[in-house]
Amino acid sequence: MRKPVIGITAAYVKHNENMEGVYVHHDYHKTVAANGGIPIILPYINPEMAFEMLGLVDAVILSGGEDVDPNLYGQDPQRNLGRTILERDLVEIAIAKYAIEHDTPLLGICRGSQILNVALGGTLIQDIPSQAPESIQHTQKVARNKDSHWVSISPDSKLHQILGTDRVRVNSIHHQALDKVADDLRVVARSADGIVEAVEYAKPSRFTVGVQWHPESLAPNDEAMNRLFKEFIASSAMVPVI
Repeated sequence: MRKPVIGITAAYVKHNENMEGVYVHHDYHKTVAANGGIPIILPYINPEMAFEMLGLVDAVILSGGEDVDPNLYGQDPQRNLGRTILERDLVEIAIAKYAIEHDTPLLGICRGSQILNVALGGTLIQDIPSQAPESIQHTQKVARNKDSHWVSISPDSKLHQILGTDRVRVNSIHHQALDKVADDLRVVARSADGIVEAVEYAKPSRFTVGVQWHPESLAPNDEAMNRLFKEFIASSAMVPVI
């Protein structure tokens, strides 16, 4: 029996005029491999090609990266909006909708949770420091693999069932966050300032979870974060919910 194949969406990087292309931080594919999956990278080309690529995988991770184009949720850009890549946004929104429709297990990480929310009709805080000035620090000053703040988890959530705790320490590498949460998503974790830290699909599914932190970078030293990946990867072998 083969291992589950896990597709990981790619960001973009340009080193110089002769070196540019898709990019995925190595923590993603290392953690998928360490928890029983076969990682493959999904470059953004167009939605039609994305659907063909999804036919080759058992589950998908929407990875972190650039800001999301606010036009996709009906807003103008705020002054502190970062770089956006509309082509990537459109491909990943299409992937999120496909995964929901076909009950393909989906784990949204950081930007990925934001894309999931936008795909289902939600909106984003474009820049936490300027739009929520009383918030805690969400762009941490320590290394990516270090935790920096607490998150409270709803006791009746899938996330609580997996992590086995009401509170967890997480890393934090974002300046955007969920604002209006889509009707089909349920908030299951928040930081002390009220910022949404995790959501789950409100209807029955094999696995549809978005987290604002980066569990792939904490996993090497945090068994609870490994359990999140183990459960996600294992869900791809379950019978789809009809």
